[in-house]
Amino acid sequence: MSNTVDKKSAEEIKVALEKKNYAAAIAKVKECSYKSKHPPLNIAITGESGSGKSSFVNGFRGIDDWHHNAAPVGCVETTTQATKYPHPSYPNITLWDLPGVGTMKFQASQYLQYVGFQKYDFFIIISETRFRENDVMLAKEIRRIGKKFYFVRSKIDNDLQAMKRSKKNVNEEGILAQIRENCIGGLQNAGVSSPKVFLVSRFHLHLYDFPLLQQTLEKELPEHKRDVLLHAMYNISQEVINRKKKVFQDEISTYAFMSAGGSLVPVPGLSIALDLTMLVTVTMQYMTGFGLDEESVKRLSTSCGVPLSHLKSVLTSPLALQKVTPDLISNLLLKCASTAALLAAEEGFRFIPIIGSLVAAPLSYKVTQNALQTFLDMLAEDAQKLMKKALSEIL
Repeated sequence: MSNTVDKKSAEEIKVALEKKNYAAAIAKVKECSYKSKHPPLNIAITGESGSGKSSFVNGFRGIDDWHHNAAPVGCVETTTQATKYPHPSYPNITLWDLPGVGTMKFQASQYLQYVGFQKYDFFIIISETRFRENDVMLAKEIRRIGKKFYFVRSKIDNDLQAMKRSKKNVNEEGILAQIRENCIGGLQNAGVSSPKVFLVSRFHLHLYDFPLLQQTLEKELPEHKRDVLLHAMYNISQEVINRKKKVFQDEISTYAFMSAGGSLVPVPGLSIALDLTMLVTVTMQYMTGFGLDEESVKRLSTSCGVPLSHLKSVLTSPLALQKVTPDLISNLLLKCASTAALLAAEEGFRFIPIIGSLVAAPLSYKVTQNALQTFLDMLAEDAQKLMKKALSEIL
């Protein structure tokens, strides 16, 4: 995980605290926290016409091909220029649907100049059959300019269905291994060293190599962008959910520190107001990351073909599908006896001159830490239930 506060910002926070300018210190921590979590991530999707680029863009963003914000799909080339499609929950993540390589009257280097290669973090080259000369030339040029690329063999479910129609007792794993080996061998013979090939079905992202593709992309991104991609990942395995929870958990101490800083400001009622605002904001981040807000669950229902009522039936936490407000968070805090006692003690100490704020700060830290850990645990548990329910009904 990348550091939330860089050295320069840490020094500014230290100076502000030494000058007892607590409001400035809190504001700086919030600014650093936001910037660290929202760096831009630009993903280029390219390949020959008809390879399924636009459909992959939609699947990666968790929406179906008929969604009003979907990239248009068709059996002929529908993309004539680089078109951006922001992630519906994370607008700092953009997938770029590039024109089909074979449709452009350019060499590979000219093609990359045309689509503005500088802005992309990495490229995904898609083919529905075998990778062709244009794909190879593009990969070599991408490597030459120092960018990463990954090969995706799309529509793999169509190959398996065709094989099952023509043969009995089909060895699915054997067919997948053969397709993968053929793709890798063809690329190596064409001069692409160590090609990374992933077999993907846009309609079955939980199967085949899509989970491995997600894991590989996250692993090979610069450190400060790994968590960005992780937050937007499909919750298609226990491992993804656990990794998201670990990232969220590592951030709790930062938010608790910000809460403690607010307690040092000698204004009765201010700390609780700051705590509630922060808890609402962070809890909403948890819900979005785990796909437990209303819109995300609806998208999951549509993309998986599982009735919305079936998915909602397994969610048990008082936060899932709710509009997170200060009142909701306050009610949940007060239902926990130990947290309610800490809140009362914190606010009581604030009325004691000088020493009261110093005692209230660690209490505020503890309240925020306990609350976020509790909310994170219950939402991660709901995410696991939702994932298992969705997979059980589409398998």
